[in-house]
Amino acid sequence: MTTPIPQPPYIPFLGNIAVLDRELPTRGYHNLSQQYGEIYQLNLVGRVVVFASSYALVNELSDDTRFRKSVGGALKETRNLVNDGIFTAFNDEPSWAIAHRLLMPAFGAVPIRDMFEDMRDITEQLILKWERFGPNLAIDPTDDLTRVALDTIALCSMSYRLNSFYTATQPAFVSAMMDFLRECNLRANRPSILQVFMKNTNDKYAANIKLLRETADQIVAERRRYPSDKKDILNSMLQDKDLKTGQKMSDKSITDNLLTFLIAGHETTSGVLCFVLYYLIKYPDVMQKLRNEVDKILGDLPAQMSDFPKMPYLNAVLRETMRLQPTAAIRVVYPLEDTTLGRGKYFVKAGQPIALQIWDSHRDTDVWGNDAETFRPERMMDGGFESAPRNAWQPFGYGLRGCIGRPFSWQEMSLVITSIVQRLDLQLVDPNYELEIMQAITIKPKDFRIYAKPREGAPTFKGFRPPKASRISVAVTPVMPSASSDGQPMYVFYGSNMGSSEGFAKRIAAEASLYGFSSNLNTLDSTTEKLPTDGPIVIVTASFEGEPADNAARFFPWLSSLSGDELVGVKFAVFGCGNHEWPTTYQRIPKLCDDIIEQRGGTRLVQRGVGDAADGTMFDEFEKFKRRLWDTLCKEYHMSISPSSPILSLEMEKDQRSGVLGLDGLTMATIADSYVLSRPGVPVKRHIEIELPQDVTYRCGDYMSILPLNPPRDVQRVLSYFHLTQDQEITLASPGPTTLPTGRPISVYALLSGYVELSQLASQGNLTTLAKHTTSIAAKEYIDNRIAKYRTTITNERTSVLDILELFPHDITIPLSTYLGMLPPMRARQYSISSSPMWNSHRVTLTYSVVDSPPLSSTKSHNFLGVATNYMASLQPGAAILMNVRPSTADYRVMSDLSRPIVMICAGSGFAPMRGFLQERAISRGALGKVLLFFGCRRPDGDLLYTDELTQWVKEGVVDLRSTYSRAKEQSAGCQYVQERLRLDQDEVREAFDQDALFFVCGFQHVVSSVKGTLLDILGQPKDTETSLEHVLVGRYFADVLE
Repeated sequence: MTTPIPQPPYIPFLGNIAVLDRELPTRGYHNLSQQYGEIYQLNLVGRVVVFASSYALVNELSDDTRFRKSVGGALKETRNLVNDGIFTAFNDEPSWAIAHRLLMPAFGAVPIRDMFEDMRDITEQLILKWERFGPNLAIDPTDDLTRVALDTIALCSMSYRLNSFYTATQPAFVSAMMDFLRECNLRANRPSILQVFMKNTNDKYAANIKLLRETADQIVAERRRYPSDKKDILNSMLQDKDLKTGQKMSDKSITDNLLTFLIAGHETTSGVLCFVLYYLIKYPDVMQKLRNEVDKILGDLPAQMSDFPKMPYLNAVLRETMRLQPTAAIRVVYPLEDTTLGRGKYFVKAGQPIALQIWDSHRDTDVWGNDAETFRPERMMDGGFESAPRNAWQPFGYGLRGCIGRPFSWQEMSLVITSIVQRLDLQLVDPNYELEIMQAITIKPKDFRIYAKPREGAPTFKGFRPPKASRISVAVTPVMPSASSDGQPMYVFYGSNMGSSEGFAKRIAAEASLYGFSSNLNTLDSTTEKLPTDGPIVIVTASFEGEPADNAARFFPWLSSLSGDELVGVKFAVFGCGNHEWPTTYQRIPKLCDDIIEQRGGTRLVQRGVGDAADGTMFDEFEKFKRRLWDTLCKEYHMSISPSSPILSLEMEKDQRSGVLGLDGLTMATIADSYVLSRPGVPVKRHIEIELPQDVTYRCGDYMSILPLNPPRDVQRVLSYFHLTQDQEITLASPGPTTLPTGRPISVYALLSGYVELSQLASQGNLTTLAKHTTSIAAKEYIDNRIAKYRTTITNERTSVLDILELFPHDITIPLSTYLGMLPPMRARQYSISSSPMWNSHRVTLTYSVVDSPPLSSTKSHNFLGVATNYMASLQPGAAILMNVRPSTADYRVMSDLSRPIVMICAGSGFAPMRGFLQERAISRGALGKVLLFFGCRRPDGDLLYTDELTQWVKEGVVDLRSTYSRAKEQSAGCQYVQERLRLDQDEVREAFDQDALFFVCGFQHVVSSVKGTLLDILGQPKDTETSLEHVLVGRYFADVLE
């Protein structure tokens, strides 16, 4: 006999609506669970909802065979915007299954890894803002971290920049989304009859939906009009077909899911980040322990993906935060049929909504102990997290409808928290503040305010990085090897939903020919009923909630049905992909495949490889597995090729040249003019004019990316080392993806000039490779020393692979193919445009310093040559150049108000972007606002750029020039640097400030930082707010930091 589910007293018609906590529903549900126990029910204006709060009930309800996700409450209200998106679709809507199958690979380990630099881009914008605002500005981290999360998901998923850090208030799109989500939560707890009469609220709600959908529709339409090769999520939705149905996603479904990503991808992540910061500030010992870990791993370098697996305490902090404050505090399910809960104690009908109070189950003392309410990351260390009962930790949901963006969120949170801890000191504005929570669809800290200041002695990374430069992408999709009589047959099978297993399988198949094998690549389902015995087989597969991948769904039942020795003669190896945070199903399918094949007579070639996406070691473990595999196969099949064989094979050909290079995203332009601006005796500064193609436009403040060629001197150094002539031609071949041109003859000179970075710092992997190619004790000692002291030797001395080869010309002998494989691809360089389209809409000018620096090590005899600046300096009028125009991320539209005064401050070639704006003012007619230009250089007769032009503009009243000369200060009112001239003319600077002038600074980091401090002094700001100039000049301060 069952027990009735407790229910508070209710009012006819309204039910239990009076007991709800409208401000913070999670708090109200918690209080009700304290009063009525682990289960109770509420009548919400006729809709009965059961609530379960204990771990035991949550665990029982986490069973996809008995219960399914229920879309109700605030989540159902979001369907007014996103319809049947992947997060809000009802279980029987076919669009969910199609979107789920198409999008799972887009959130796999490999695609998420490729998003890392875009994540860093946005993270740097946050750090830069907090560094500049200074220690006395009260920061609302909830607002800024919401901007981080929204900008990140927009950039990574659809290559779209919201640029929310470039507006004092939130952009219209962001504000509309925030208002929409708040109203969804209110509507879910508001009687529908009352909603009808709230006209203003309803109108604003509809307007927000219209703005959000129109923006998303525009993004989709723009991508269709201007296709991109970038492998982002938007392209997956536009281009990929569902393997099961053969269908593509409709534009409406794509819009629904883009908006879903923006909602789900920012709400939870930003909330967790806020809670992490609160706990780190509130628990200084935790902050110090995490900082020690970060400092030990990173030192003074920015975080890389490979660093996070080495930070167990960081993972513990994130896990403990998400235990105490799961931002999705409640999820709702319904039973598929009539059933009972609590070991038969409570009866519930089929379809009955049951709300799981995750916020409460995460605090169950039966699981987490008597200190379950205490923030203690150590409980997640040393196996504590892994040994927790199944379903005890559920911040990302559960089962088929669990969060597919979990790896994305985890990577983003790890990067943001690591960056903040490494570079900033934080404290509460109110030292007595205790955590309060506010709730829309998710929970976040309420009235949480902090101060942030640059950490003493912390590294400086010169602000956020600009959008990634285009890279050469030649032959990136190789044809996979197929079986032939040329080699020993080998079979590579994969089971993959997310794409990681398939990607690993392709890498093995691509390398097979290097070891004398001829590979066949296919899905596990393709080999159902028959595993080959005429060659080794490699299986790469994963588990999905303990079940096989979609393309292994037929293979695994067949394999499991075997009962004898059917697989005698099969030689096999298995590599499994998984996530140990699902301990009960972790590696289930790979392990069973490995065990069953051996039990049925197969011969295991190597121990099963285990890749774990949770701790970031999957790629390293795959490399280790691959090395073991090839070692074993070479011995087993008597192959003579070793793992150290070159990745590339090459064939020499005579008297042919090929210097043609094509690159998506770059356009061919023509050099119209080029000349030196500076005079002898000072570092060379040059001017170059570029004729644009007819369809390319630009604005003042934009950038131009240039794809350069390596300096001929450095190319010749390589040719000399390998004893090659410039005319020698080679043909490259690669069994796998490569950024080098394959399958056609190309001259070595063209290859070395345009496809690889010769001056790039030698990586630790490069050093290890070089060590394998020498028997010299001196060379080995040198390399070992550089590996041990990498930053103080290789980094500080700017040492390339070529530098080391030249140091040991007879002791290190590597093939040219190996050397080419060690080098990164040539990348584009970005420069500020120094002209205005009003001068010439079809031409741009660039102003730059030619980098030719003395060596930083006594072992080198040659100067360091900047790749792009020396390349541009070599170009003559008529020469072709690969380039594209990149819009500035700063909002320079305010500069178009020509009547507004401006204070411009620059040094050297930092004058470049300012010249464009001054040129625009000189050409325009009408009243011009006063422009004060503080221009620093060495001497007036040496490198005061565009002297004639400036003189004319001064006469015309376009600009008021205040020059400073570091080597002739007697000619600049005794001022050596622009900071000194600013102090001398501070009355005029203050007057410009009072007249609402814009302030524009351009130069290297040390110049920009020093100018900021000077301006703060002049404007009467306290000296301890050195980096808060952006706050003082909100919407009026622009800085362009030269790299």
